[in-house]
Amino acid sequence: MFNSEEKWSILHEWWFMEQFEMKRYFIIFFIFTLFSCKENTSNVISAQEFREKINKDKSAIIIDVRTPEEFNKGHLRNALNVNWFDGNFEENVSIFNKNLPIYVYCLSGGRSSKANKIIKSIGFDKVHELNGGILEWRKNQFPEASINNDYNNSLTVKDFNKLIDSDKIVLVDYYANWCAPCKIMEPYLVEISHEYSKNLNLVRINYDENLPLLRSLEVYGLPVLQLYKDKKLLWSNVGFIEKSSVESEIKKNL
Repeated sequence: MFNSEEKWSILHEWWFMEQFEMKRYFIIFFIFTLFSCKENTSNVISAQEFREKINKDKSAIIIDVRTPEEFNKGHLRNALNVNWFDGNFEENVSIFNKNLPIYVYCLSGGRSSKANKIIKSIGFDKVHELNGGILEWRKNQFPEASINNDYNNSLTVKDFNKLIDSDKIVLVDYYANWCAPCKIMEPYLVEISHEYSKNLNLVRINYDENLPLLRSLEVYGLPVLQLYKDKKLLWSNVGFIEKSSVESEIKKNL
């Protein structure tokens, strides 16, 4: 048993430890609150919000990190082209005023995500990234700057209708040379065109060379496969797909 003095000593020690723990938790809570309440000035936002912000903020710096070739075929108004693949990307963006908001985008989000991190790392506090890139922008049919490239050799809607007007079923492959999934799918699509040559025509349409046509057909993502019969769309797929799945759709419609 404890005597009175020992009891008071134990109680005093317990009280002291409780006060210490309370202070410790208060400090942790304060630090957590401080950082959690800090304004999030760097984020990935939808095409709608991206558009609203750049229209409202006249001081916005809009950076297109695609290649010059991609940029020239269509870009956001007032955008500046700073090629992500340029070896001096960090140096090129560092010339901008760090007090102004940065709005960055690419084709679909891959390059802009990396650029976003670099831009933040060199001292820019207000960085906004377009979720889904310019493909998402085009999907919403938002305006772009004038396209300077000559598309005289581009397929027209009339040309496209002739291509899908066939006694056979027509498999249309929308692709681009820079599209990794497109490159993976290309060999097996060629195989399919040979294996089903009696009943199927394969039509491959390059995204960069036929942008006006793809916009009119509302093709915004890549890769895209479409299956037509008697000029009617039977099936469509956006994104990578295995050969077996494509063959399954073909067999359903033979």
